[in-house]
Amino acid sequence: MGEAAQLARVEELLPRWQELPLYAGSAGNDFSSLPLIGKRELRENFPNNFLNAGQSLAVLLETQAVELEHTSGSSDERTPVLFRRGWWNEQEARVLRLNHLVAQVLDKYPDARRATLVPPVCNGLVCFSNYTSKTARTVGTTLFVNQARIPFLLTEAELARMAGEILEWAPVFLDLDPVHGAWFALYCEREGIRFPSVKFILGSYEFVSVVHQKILRRVFGVPVYNLYGSTETGHLLMEDERGEMKASPENVFYEIIEPDERGVGDLVVTTLTNEIMPLVRYRVGDLVERCERLDGTEYFVHCRARDALFRADGARVTTLEIDRCFAEVDGVAHYQLRQNEAGDCDIQFIPDRERLAPEKLQQVLERLADLLQLNNKISVSEVEKLPPLTSGKFRLTCRTEH
Repeated sequence: MGEAAQLARVEELLPRWQELPLYAGSAGNDFSSLPLIGKRELRENFPNNFLNAGQSLAVLLETQAVELEHTSGSSDERTPVLFRRGWWNEQEARVLRLNHLVAQVLDKYPDARRATLVPPVCNGLVCFSNYTSKTARTVGTTLFVNQARIPFLLTEAELARMAGEILEWAPVFLDLDPVHGAWFALYCEREGIRFPSVKFILGSYEFVSVVHQKILRRVFGVPVYNLYGSTETGHLLMEDERGEMKASPENVFYEIIEPDERGVGDLVVTTLTNEIMPLVRYRVGDLVERCERLDGTEYFVHCRARDALFRADGARVTTLEIDRCFAEVDGVAHYQLRQNEAGDCDIQFIPDRERLAPEKLQQVLERLADLLQLNNKISVSEVEKLPPLTSGKFRLTCRTEH
């Protein structure tokens, strides 16, 4: 579906969207003039901002016509989300098929099992903590394995329990938060554990770093693909077999607003398939770059907008640009680069199986200093763990206020 066809679809849906209370005040049929919305607008007066007159959320839930979930709350308070029962799986299936290798596997295994390792506060489907039984953590063809918010605190016994459950479940693929997945992979590497049934790995829930991808590929020996989206929008982009992030035009209309000189701007999406809670010109909060090529459009997910750093000349530096500095260097399992108000930086990192060689560390520091135009040296600390946000997500880059 090309952009012209997408715009025609948007124009077709616009009158229906404007029947909903949240969009009722949007006058006219000029889609591009509609105001941008964010999580605050989704929360205000929920669910009455999305339900038509006479609709009752209690009745919809009682009759199982809809599912009610909540966002992780990584950058704001948790936001309620409504969608028609079955919608999540339908739109996910469309996005996964943007990758031809994944599509071939799913054709061969139409009832493919998956094992999922994400922070247990992710949303209503995966809030499995306090040592919930395996039966309670099994939903259809999905086994939710992880029950801890901080992977670095997991005991050997708990990691062994997770590995044993995956071996018994025999999933066709793993669906991993990259930090949780990489830490679990290092345990499997130490113990010589492999999962013969697994054909590929999806990295989702937060930014997928090159350091995490390297570990997952090395340990499990299968392709690792980035699946990008959010609870409120559904799945937005999928990495294909060539390593390019591709869009799903049947699911979403994409806009990049306020781009910088490189074309990196704020991602704004309009969802096309969630009839219950459509998001019209919704600001996701992420910086994304769109590149038009002869064989199609490729996207680069740069980072949460609030996680961007700044050079001495005021230019923005994204998490993706920072992460690229680690592309050719081994020895890092996880890291966080922090920048203070003066522009000075410090980096903390957790070592991989083999520690980062001094010359390789110097190479990374020189790349970072050049990228950020730093005058002062970057302070470096090797640590055993790094704390996540309340949501369970980890920030690879951040600005500090002290």
